[in-house]
Amino acid sequence: MFIKCFNIWIMLLVGISATAVYAQQAKVVSSYGPINQTETFEQIKAARMAVKSERAERQKKLLNARYDLSKKTTDEVTMSGGKPIPVGPTANLHGTTWEKLDKMTPEQIKKQGLFPYKPLPFADHAEGGMLFPEMITKSLPRLVRFDLDFDLPEHILPDPVPAIYLTTRPDLGDVAKGRLITIENYYEIFNGILNPKQLEGLRLLVTQFPQQQFNATEDRRTDRPDGMLGVTCFDCHANGHTNGANHLVGDIRPQEFRHRIETPTLRGMNIQRLFGSQRALKTVEDFTEFEQRAAYFDGDICMAVKKGVNVLERGSQVHAMAEFLAILDFPPASKLNIYGELDQTKANDSELRGETLFNDKARCAVCHPAPYYTDNNMHNLKAERFYKQELANDMMMAHDGPIKTFPLRGIKDSPPYMHDGRCFTLEDTVEYFNLIQQLHLKAQEKEDLVAFLRAL
Repeated sequence: MFIKCFNIWIMLLVGISATAVYAQQAKVVSSYGPINQTETFEQIKAARMAVKSERAERQKKLLNARYDLSKKTTDEVTMSGGKPIPVGPTANLHGTTWEKLDKMTPEQIKKQGLFPYKPLPFADHAEGGMLFPEMITKSLPRLVRFDLDFDLPEHILPDPVPAIYLTTRPDLGDVAKGRLITIENYYEIFNGILNPKQLEGLRLLVTQFPQQQFNATEDRRTDRPDGMLGVTCFDCHANGHTNGANHLVGDIRPQEFRHRIETPTLRGMNIQRLFGSQRALKTVEDFTEFEQRAAYFDGDICMAVKKGVNVLERGSQVHAMAEFLAILDFPPASKLNIYGELDQTKANDSELRGETLFNDKARCAVCHPAPYYTDNNMHNLKAERFYKQELANDMMMAHDGPIKTFPLRGIKDSPPYMHDGRCFTLEDTVEYFNLIQQLHLKAQEKEDLVAFLRAL
């Protein structure tokens, strides 16, 4: 106390007021969350509810400024579970056109603030946490957060009950058959199909464990007793795929620099060598442990201890979970041959032209080579060349950094796209890369690329 007062006295001598000193001290940002809460659950809930509608309206305003959120889908191509896929592009161009943007340099686009695919903030970026779409909370009401509603429309999300394909039993086709896999039905559906270790791994994947927003402490965002038990891996990765649930990456500080993370599919884990969209974890076992020990708790190991971290045993539990994940297959692609390329007797002209563009002018195959359309590497697109670093809804529009190359097999099943979901459709994704890579694709070439991606 004496040292603190002495320091303030010295600063006063040199003309710095005590008010300014305390203001500077108040700006210190900690890497740690508030573990020792001084408020009750009721007080925390009241404070969150007081800002809920204002935060929701602010996010809605941002989304409507950036995108056309009206429902636009096509039945010509559906997801493997039968849901119509969304079509676009959906980005609002604010008086310009794709053709005009194509002729501009990154510096010109940045200066005029015209880049249509800036980083996407979380529904309440200052708060963060796991957030689930209504199509999932209808089936699993324990996942409802009292303080936040999901911000993206359902038509741009994956099938709420995705199909499940197994590398070990392709003859079964979709094993889920319209059923959402939970702790209540996993054994009935998979007993006799999986071996005992895989079955145990699946049990753990559908078992609730404490998480930052869903736990038994006063600092939670659920008031449901069943939600206080926690979440499961398959709550986000529905049926081993994805349902569009999102949260904030746990390994960046301060809060405004954290990235929104879209839940990726778990299909095709057996051919992948990197895990986590930005973390570059080397095995699925590493990823499984990381999620439970830190990512579930906003990357705060101290908070994990308070809220009930589930420390999985590497030699049995983690390995069993990984063994099940390793047999989740991509959906069938009837137009691809054994090399993962288009069968010219089955593909149409637009798809074939798209494949040529994919491998040549568009340079997609540099990072996404056949047969699974990933190079199992990390790449930095340096998209920040196109937009200014500024705050938007409490998120800093900063660098994305290196991003894992996701497999493109079955990509039509996984909207929205990019690590933060900023591209709602495949058309948006093509427009994004056309700008980022400065490819100068023509309108027909973009259509052909989308046609090829739909066939994967």
